[in-house]
Amino acid sequence: MKQSIHAKRMARQHKRQNGQGKLNLVSLMDIFTILVFFLLVNSSDVEVLQNNKDIKLPESIAEKKPENNLVVMVSKSDILVGGRKVASVASALAGAESEIAGLKTELEYQASRKPYRSPEEEEKGRDVTIMGDQGIPYKLLKKIMTTCAKSDFRNISLAVSQVPNDGAEVTVGGGDAAGVGG
Repeated sequence: MKQSIHAKRMARQHKRQNGQGKLNLVSLMDIFTILVFFLLVNSSDVEVLQNNKDIKLPESIAEKKPENNLVVMVSKSDILVGGRKVASVASALAGAESEIAGLKTELEYQASRKPYRSPEEEEKGRDVTIMGDQGIPYKLLKKIMTTCAKSDFRNISLAVSQVPNDGAEVTVGGGDAAGVGG
């Protein structure tokens, strides 16, 4: 028996609905590939330092990013190296000597764990980043920097919060180009 056009159309519709739907993975793979490349490209620009709620970093418009190295954190009450307390700020300020004993001991220990790789590196000195609260006295910062330098950590960086440069010219009165005066 011949089927009518309406019957044929209903049979095709019925076949289409009972068939398994196929998932098109090409578009999904394209999206994931783009996502992976985006994450790879943008992950290299981010430098995350240890965060401490007690420390409010000074602000800077400097463009140069610090390298990943040993971090000396200075809060309003403690001096920490690698998250471990090595001295208190009060005792460091009270002492008459130009170095901080607890910090020196820890830096020498850290230096013994990582020998120099080349004579050029030995001449330059080891890298250290000082992450200090913006309200710490200059006298304390000077003692910390002196202790670092005498412990062969001569390549010293100061951690700051980067603020956008609005295009205005910045002038620094006194001191060197970094704005550190004595």
